[in-house]
Amino acid sequence: MYLFHKYLLHKYLLLKYLFHKPREPWQAIAKRAQDHRDATLAAVQPPVPDILELPLDSTLIPKTLLTQEELQITESDPMTLIQKMSSGVLSSEAVTNAFLRRAAVAQKLVNCVTELMPEAALWRTVSLDAYLKEHGKPLPISTKEMIHIAGLTCNAAFIVWHDRVPDKNAHILEILLDAGCVLYARTTQPQTLMYLETSSNYYRITVNPFNRNLTSGGSSGGKGALLGLRGSSLGIGTDIGGSIRVPAANNGVYGLRPTSKCLPNQGMTAPMPGAEHILGVIGPLSTSLPAIPLFVKTLLDAKPWLRDPSLVPLPWNTSPRFPVAAAGSKTIKIGVMYHDGVVQPHTPIYRVLQNLHTKLADVPGIEVTTFTPYKHDEAWDIIYSLYFADGGAEEKAALAASGAPWRPLSKFILSENLNVKPLSVPEVWDLTIKRDEYRNAYARHRAVSGIDVLICPVGPGAAPKVDCARYWGYTAQWNLLDYPALIAPVSKVLPIDILDPEFVAWNDQDAYNHSLYSPEKYANAPVSVQVVGRRFEDEKVVEAWAYVQEKLGLPWAEYV
Repeated sequence: MYLFHKYLLHKYLLLKYLFHKPREPWQAIAKRAQDHRDATLAAVQPPVPDILELPLDSTLIPKTLLTQEELQITESDPMTLIQKMSSGVLSSEAVTNAFLRRAAVAQKLVNCVTELMPEAALWRTVSLDAYLKEHGKPLPISTKEMIHIAGLTCNAAFIVWHDRVPDKNAHILEILLDAGCVLYARTTQPQTLMYLETSSNYYRITVNPFNRNLTSGGSSGGKGALLGLRGSSLGIGTDIGGSIRVPAANNGVYGLRPTSKCLPNQGMTAPMPGAEHILGVIGPLSTSLPAIPLFVKTLLDAKPWLRDPSLVPLPWNTSPRFPVAAAGSKTIKIGVMYHDGVVQPHTPIYRVLQNLHTKLADVPGIEVTTFTPYKHDEAWDIIYSLYFADGGAEEKAALAASGAPWRPLSKFILSENLNVKPLSVPEVWDLTIKRDEYRNAYARHRAVSGIDVLICPVGPGAAPKVDCARYWGYTAQWNLLDYPALIAPVSKVLPIDILDPEFVAWNDQDAYNHSLYSPEKYANAPVSVQVVGRRFEDEKVVEAWAYVQEKLGLPWAEYV
């Protein structure tokens, strides 16, 4: 009887979407979206010329197309921009227009934008300069397409949802707009929103600015690529398995996966909206580390919990979280986790972690130790089972209703993984108990180590080729535990990062990951690390890395 009920549920969802099936072919819907995007790019003034030859490394191209003033603005630290705007040195109109033009260039280079909003953005700047002098915080903000903006379509990369138009802004956008921010760009995301690259039937593939043969990551991959090309200095992403952190890492920028129930995430289009066993979060990506706490503090200063009672009423703690010892050094114990015991990282990841370990040992106040992973294979089985408690029925039905083809990773995620199967209510309860038992066991394991924060890989390699990002364990681990995690750029893949001749695969996933790598294929890709704290210790994560970054001269230290 239970299996029959599951069959009926799947048929109901399929009929629901078929009933709302678009009357026109999916190709026509996608073309209309692309035409709209192109029209918004064309509205940017002065016009951005077409780029006839797309180089492997796109990061140098903006310097050949933009004015010196535009380059200076878009390559400035966000905190510097805020200071100049607040003091009247720069107008909000000049800053917004510079980012609009650079975002248009970024789109032509890596295909990362769903639309620009030049008219609305520049109209808003007219009233902002006076506000800036009084409040001093606003910036142009880019946002992932799935986050609601009143009156604009919000399809979340599902063709069948092409005509969904929210009637009000997301809670987070209302706060940021009240703070004086300017919305000017929306960015691409993958089909299903549930894999670590960005490709869809709407806009095709978003590639990596540093090496266009590689992926920008996902699901906030358009956001990461836009920031990687400095078409944005601060943007909003979401994360349920690595969707802020992987794009930040792949594109050499900062990103924070905050503890859940801290930041407001009302007002998003996504499948499985009522699922609570694994919670998605909303958070920032930025070209600057100081902009990360500024973003979070701006939101928490608005006391979003007064409107959304599901949020925890915790303001951002600006006081130092680590003791200050002699000569201004901070006392921090850092664990370095080289691998998760399931899939071995590629050579450049090991190089960066080993060099960080060595250099941190010489930093005053820092104690560094090797951290041993605890049953990360078990965590992967739990979280992957809980992601799709309906067996992926809603997403499969939405995909089927459009008639559009499935992307390769959509097939891998939904149809080729043994953990994706319909769960009964008792089975969900049982997995939720296992989730909590695992959280308790991991907390005890971590407590024994005595570490304040953990530095570990973001993934089993730097940005991989498109259709190859199959393993999420290095990021999903912390979603299961609900630990805050900061991404920070450190180095790049170098010619010295050759394959380990003594490599022995631990399992099929490990062998597959190893087969992807060579320093030539991954040339110039950013190498980032993940800094992980305990729940509700988000401030400690940021403060610890700020100290490390200052002492080691990061990012992009030549020999790290």
